[in-house]
Amino acid sequence: MDDDRDAGPESGSEGEWLAHRFETHRGHLRAVAYRMLGSVAEAEDAVQEAWLKLSRADTDDVQNLGGWLTTVVARVCLDMLRSRASRREEPIGVHVPDPIVSSADGFDPEREAVLADSVGLALLVVLETLAPAERLAFVLHDMFSMPFDEIAPIVGRTPTTARQLASRARRRVHGAAALPDPDLSRQRTVVEAFMAAARGGDFDALVAVLDPDVVLRADAGTVGTGTRLVRGAAEVAGQAMTFSRLQGPGARSRLALVNGSVGIVSDRGGRVFAVLGMTITGGRIAEIDILADPQRLARLDLAALDG
Repeated sequence: MDDDRDAGPESGSEGEWLAHRFETHRGHLRAVAYRMLGSVAEAEDAVQEAWLKLSRADTDDVQNLGGWLTTVVARVCLDMLRSRASRREEPIGVHVPDPIVSSADGFDPEREAVLADSVGLALLVVLETLAPAERLAFVLHDMFSMPFDEIAPIVGRTPTTARQLASRARRRVHGAAALPDPDLSRQRTVVEAFMAAARGGDFDALVAVLDPDVVLRADAGTVGTGTRLVRGAAEVAGQAMTFSRLQGPGARSRLALVNGSVGIVSDRGGRVFAVLGMTITGGRIAEIDILADPQRLARLDLAALDG
């Protein structure tokens, strides 16, 4: 990150200048926090906590404000992850992280920083399985190129141990996360075929568009009955047909960008009841991640869909 030490106040009070400098780093800090936490609301809380710490700190000796803020956000996120684990806040069974939803016609400019280097829901699901220190080391090093000698003090380990943490996380991620097709037009063709087959009740067409080892994760927010994990093309096709039948009159499904990939948003009477993230590999759908938790959906910012 650039050295901010010599950039003095141009106008207004020192507090206003500090707030301006913080805003130049907000997008990066939000991106770090979202990858660390998989929650848009918690990421915003972590960034706000970093601002509070900055506003109370003596930064005269800070040579790199961006690096200082990244470290603060990383520490806040690590504490939040450890607190989650100690209180067993994660739901039993499937947990689908908060999706970031944009219009299928393009990215919302304000969200581009969060989606830089594309972090799909399937990858976030894998990150949820990592220990807090592993997740931090992997996110900061592999996604944001932070050196291990800077990561080490955040996790309270040596640089060598921090490197080992990231290496373990990397093996887990590479062994579990499907590599998505980067071509959005090809993704759109596959998802449209999926929607058409589901609407038409064409089981064979659904199976044809699904990878034989497809995985479907559904998170409706209720422990036990509200979560579901389904594997295999035939089983997932059956679930898709059931979902399509249960939508009821007045429901509609439309294409959207879900964490930078083509997915589906389903609503009824103007109220969203499901967001489907898709991971498409080799021209077929390899993973489907569904968030159908009404409380979490109500907190999502979906204004970009109508933009």
